[in-house]
Amino acid sequence: MENIRLEELRYPIGKFELPSSISEDQIAEWIGVLEHFPARLEALVKELSATQLETRYRPGGWTVRQLIHHVADSHHNSYIRFKWALTEETPIIKPYLEKKWAELFDARTAPVELSLNHLSAVHAKLVYLLKGLNSEDLKLTFIHPESNEPTSIEENIGRYVWHGNHHYAHIKNLTIREGWNS
Repeated sequence: MENIRLEELRYPIGKFELPSSISEDQIAEWIGVLEHFPARLEALVKELSATQLETRYRPGGWTVRQLIHHVADSHHNSYIRFKWALTEETPIIKPYLEKKWAELFDARTAPVELSLNHLSAVHAKLVYLLKGLNSEDLKLTFIHPESNEPTSIEENIGRYVWHGNHHYAHIKNLTIREGWNS
């Protein structure tokens, strides 16, 4: 039972599932989610105290502060992956060691406003870019060396919508469990 509870804490919205087909309407919806995500995240965390930011969202998990910095780092890396897929022929992307990044001094101690501002800027640029892509652009791919499978731009849009919502749910669920959302 404890393993089930930990899995629910770890994946509060489930694991990413790629739709069997991705429509233009789906892409437009996802881009809208990406456009508003930074403001949603900021609204969720702006009133949290320093102590609350140091709270782990689950046993053995990152603190809220680390989650916020991770989301900014991850979405920054994703923005670069979109650019590589658009400018190179099926590039093999460089992964990053997200767990080690989350343990760096800045992820553990920096004001969350730094990453909230960064995320806002990255998403503004990303959304502007994505809105200008055509159907052929959306099919362009990159390869992640861990899976060695091509990932299309359209798939990556959905993956990063999920990623943002996944970490948003970590924080939102924590605020509910702790009674911080009153």
